[in-house]
Amino acid sequence: MDREVGMGALVWLLIPLVAAVGAGLWGSWANRTRKVRGDGPELDGYARFREAMEKSTSGT
Repeated sequence: MDREVGMGALVWLLIPLVAAVGAGLWGSWANRTRKVRGDGPELDGYARFREAMEKSTSGT
């Protein structure tokens, strides 16, 4: 009886461990396949936004 309780507890402890290892592997795979991108597109968009705002305020 004691051995069954011990095995049950071990199984319940292994479930989160396996889930954590799986999440770590998935996270490293998902981050690896992401293309590395600099701040260029964001800065270009911000520059266009600033130009548009300057045009709208300079006309009034």
